[in-house]
Amino acid sequence: MNPGRSRVNLRQNDVDAGVEVDWDAEAATFDDEPDHGLRDTAVREAWAARLRAWLPEAPSDVLDLGCGTGSLSLLASERGHRVTGIDFSPRMVDLARAKLAGRDAVFLVGDATAPSVGEQRFDVLLVRHVLWALPDPERVLRHWCGLLRPGGRLVLVEGVWGTVSPVGIPVDRLTALLRPFVSDLRVERLSDDARLWGREVADERYAVLAEV
Repeated sequence: MNPGRSRVNLRQNDVDAGVEVDWDAEAATFDDEPDHGLRDTAVREAWAARLRAWLPEAPSDVLDLGCGTGSLSLLASERGHRVTGIDFSPRMVDLARAKLAGRDAVFLVGDATAPSVGEQRFDVLLVRHVLWALPDPERVLRHWCGLLRPGGRLVLVEGVWGTVSPVGIPVDRLTALLRPFVSDLRVERLSDDARLWGREVADERYAVLAEV
């Protein structure tokens, strides 16, 4: 396992170098990371268990923003949810479509910060490792909340990665930005669950669950 291949670290390397990451080129090896491809049974089950707790029990409309190759979308679909996935990489979207072929799932190439879903509204917005890299997270959170039906929920998986030059969004900042737009909010710490990452981690990783 090469931790330098993670989307978080690649995106930070992109920022440091002042260049664009070619996510289409990265797509072929994206699922090699344990928490991306979920190929390891223990890692897959760890994420499946979290989604069982985070998503509604009844079949619901889930919008997976920054869906990558669709690994979390697949877990949601296996629970009977109807999934729409958005990613800006056409190759990632192609892989997600292949991974969920024959399922009640649609994948679109687009901007996760302002997805082109028209008037459609959702029961859940599922977003992993996207918000931390955005220049105006408050504006994006406000827009995302507007894509939810009344009583809908946000599931945001974020963190602060690294110890020498950490990058990310601290949980206190994220909850402060989100609180004005939601009626209920809670945080789950994810750092001590090594099964989610396929290894022990020492940095800050968490999920924020909020209802509008």
